Amino acid sequence: MEYNLNTLSKIIKLGRFKYLLGDFLLFTMGALLAILLNAEFVLSKFVLGYAILFTAHLSVHYSNDYFDSNVDQHTSPTVISGGSGILVDNPELKEFAKWFSIIIMSISIILTAVFTVIFKYPITFFLFLLFGNMLAWFYTAPPIKLSYRRLGEVANIIAVVIFLGTGYFALQRTLDLSFFLFSIPIIFLNLVFIVSFQIPDMEGDKLGGKITWIVLKGREFGFKIIAISGLLATISFLILPFTNMFPLRIDFHVLALISLISLSLGIIGMIKRPVNRESATKLAIINVAALFIISILIDLYFIKLIH
Repeated sequence: MEYNLNTLSKIIKLGRFKYLLGDFLLFTMGALLAILLNAEFVLSKFVLGYAILFTAHLSVHYSNDYFDSNVDQHTSPTVISGGSGILVDNPELKEFAKWFSIIIMSISIILTAVFTVIFKYPITFFLFLLFGNMLAWFYTAPPIKLSYRRLGEVANIIAVVIFLGTGYFALQRTLDLSFFLFSIPIIFLNLVFIVSFQIPDMEGDKLGGKITWIVLKGREFGFKIIAISGLLATISFLILPFTNMFPLRIDFHVLALISLISLSLGIIGMIKRPVNRESATKLAIINVAALFIISILIDLYFIKLIH
């Protein structure tokens, strides 16, 4: 295979770097929550902690495109789904994608070990992120292939906890009850994200043998899940203050108000109930964009509280 600027461009597109913004926002949210709960902000921990998550998540983009290449042949990429499409058009890059993914994942694991040793963190920090890397790899990789065995959604929910938890763990040295309670509404919000990503690919996933909720139940069911998840996220934010696990300066009414963005879109989806790919994809893209906005707003609110 000849390496030139055109090949390099394809390799970069294969990485889908724009989607890494999502894990950065969740990582930052976890770190900011830790600071609000009296953790000390240490820049080196923040930077190295995110480097671990960045390389782990980037690795997934290359491995998923490699192991999903047969599925991706049955669908065209959209802004939010269908893979990058690079390996479908350029199968000569498949081996590169696989080995590059392994190299980046190895770097993530090495950085985790370095972080654990340098900052004298408990071994649970290393195991937490080692598990995260293995989960990411076996999401599509044989023999486990979670996304092909009706476990893709569960894996993605766990991934949300890992994204948020890496930022929190990096500064707080542990994952405590406060973290797991706060994770509940964030999981519901990101369930909207997860289902929205599946909606455009229903036909292609079905042909490729990928078993998702949307493949099993259809797009209409997906929009119901989105609406219910948005509602549960808002309710969860309103319940959290009653646990007495968070400082009073965090006004969860503000977070509930922010989450209404997702709930409102969920209600619209329930009313419209688009089932054809084109109209359903448009609404799914709006849902995904809204989740980025929600994460940014929560991060900005936390920063305001800290300063």
